[in-house]
Amino acid sequence: MQSEQAAPLLAAVAVAAATTWALLPQWVRVAASKGLVGRDMNKADHRAVAEAGGFTAILGGVMGLYVLVIVYRYVYNIDFYTAEVYALTSLLLLSLAVGLLDDLLGWKKGLPRWVRVASMAPAAMPLVAIKAGVPRVELPVVGTLNLGVLYPLVAVPVGVVGAANAFNMIAGYNGLEAGMALILLASVAAYSAMKGLILTMAAALVMAAAVAVFLGYNWYPARVFPGNVFTYGVGSYYAGLVILGNFEKFGLLLFSLYFLKAALYFAAMLACGECRECLGRYEDFAIPRPDGTLAAPPCRTLSLTHYAIRVQERLRGRATEAGVTLVILAIQAAISATLLALAAAGRI
Repeated sequence: MQSEQAAPLLAAVAVAAATTWALLPQWVRVAASKGLVGRDMNKADHRAVAEAGGFTAILGGVMGLYVLVIVYRYVYNIDFYTAEVYALTSLLLLSLAVGLLDDLLGWKKGLPRWVRVASMAPAAMPLVAIKAGVPRVELPVVGTLNLGVLYPLVAVPVGVVGAANAFNMIAGYNGLEAGMALILLASVAAYSAMKGLILTMAAALVMAAAVAVFLGYNWYPARVFPGNVFTYGVGSYYAGLVILGNFEKFGLLLFSLYFLKAALYFAAMLACGECRECLGRYEDFAIPRPDGTLAAPPCRTLSLTHYAIRVQERLRGRATEAGVTLVILAIQAAISATLLALAAAGRI
């Protein structure tokens, strides 16, 4: 990497991490004092933890992206994908607004699910406005399609809304959402570097720096929860990177664990009334024991996190919350490593 590329990226990464690091402890303190807390369902004492702290990582990413453009402009007099970067920052800020409203008014106040899903559609508008992406896309199984004007007007909003909502499906355990985000962003950065996609490589690394700092506070035992402000923001941002980099096939395959989670959920809902009742009661959470270990719900379930509990019990005789997170992150890391190896071989 040449100096005119390395210096702006290092500055942006530093600002993203520093912004998140500066905001997080203040938010934890303020949230606790104002009662903006949630119960940690996988702890026996159901301790209170600061809610919606993921907005700090989203703001960190926004500031880092601004610095990226500023350094290129003022130090090297280079226009570094200004329209694309501003589209990404606008997408993040719109996601932040929707996510905060959802955290404060959504599941707590009974906002209908379809309203919460549809509310992410405006976040795609910045990408639609710049006509982001290439209409000719390569998809798994389907092959290559030329969508024409349907790509920016239909495929882009569907991709952003879908990824933003799907990213919230593997969640509920300390460090899980942030850990998944870090692996996905690092994978996108590595793939982009292989393909010479400077914009998506830099944008992925900037957000990864902010997420890494947040993960330090969110790891077991968590001092802060990410909230939908984080999952909406990271999910839509991931979609934005895939669209701007025109690597839909890699992006969808990398996201395959979320498709598996959706398939397991629908299978459970269709299987029997007991499964539906179990998911309604426990969702993806476990039954915490006083000694800090976890038990899966007694009924038959088809949940990814519950399977992770049973894997731990079979391998080492007990399951823990950190163990659930590590099992799922290890699966995602294996998927990422396999896809990157295929990409290096020129097969993706």
